[in-house]
Amino acid sequence: MTNGSSSQPEGHTCRMARRYDSRTTIFSPEGRLYQVEYAMEAIGQSGLAVGVLTREGVVLAAEKRMSSKLLDTGKAAEKMFKIDDHIACAAAGITSDANILINYCRVSSQQYLFRYDEPVPMENLLMTLCDTKQGYTQYGGQRPFGVSFLFGGWDSQFGFQLYESSPSGNYAGWKAQAIGKNSKAAQSILKTDYTDEITLQAAQQLVVKVMAKSLDTTALSAEKMEFATVTRSADGQVIYHVMEDTEIDKVIADTEIPVDPES
Repeated sequence: MTNGSSSQPEGHTCRMARRYDSRTTIFSPEGRLYQVEYAMEAIGQSGLAVGVLTREGVVLAAEKRMSSKLLDTGKAAEKMFKIDDHIACAAAGITSDANILINYCRVSSQQYLFRYDEPVPMENLLMTLCDTKQGYTQYGGQRPFGVSFLFGGWDSQFGFQLYESSPSGNYAGWKAQAIGKNSKAAQSILKTDYTDEITLQAAQQLVVKVMAKSLDTTALSAEKMEFATVTRSADGQVIYHVMEDTEIDKVIADTEIPVDPES
């Protein structure tokens, strides 16, 4: 038998893949949902987002990608969103998909408050959101949302918390996590430098260090990243604060960023 008689025609593999990625509900022979993997790939090509949990609060940061200096962004953050008075999140992926889910979370949070007269627990909100996201991987005629979130906040049950939500409908609690482009390199730094006793200020500096090593830039500045914190005041009120450029520049200046020998 010649080699040609046993080989498959060129493009056969691609045609086989198309049988299983044309519908959200079709599993491949390996048990994979390609549409979900495509959504994850879209997130992997988007700006980096990082979250760090401390005993004093949660630090959220995201890469800011300005398409033009003429764009008027106003005072609204590009990748940071306030869900409720005690919950905020950072998004990585398709912003339009994120806007839909953010509005859904806000409505769900207010419905819980109206029904039970108390703020929604963070994990309860995550479960509601992820049930919706999972539904878009189960029924035909729709695609998964191409966005992941890092939720940071506080509730009376578990205190400060940090969660990641993925397009598949999975979610998990983290002490530190990164999503988006170069997230693996960022996670490697977080694994090395994170400690359970880390302070809020040290967490901000750790995020700056992660951003400096993960972003495609030679000089890190406030124009290239967004920062937000979720903390509590002395009287127990949860405070969501989006840091100004001057505050971010100060954190960058106070951070010792190791120099890469190869650069």
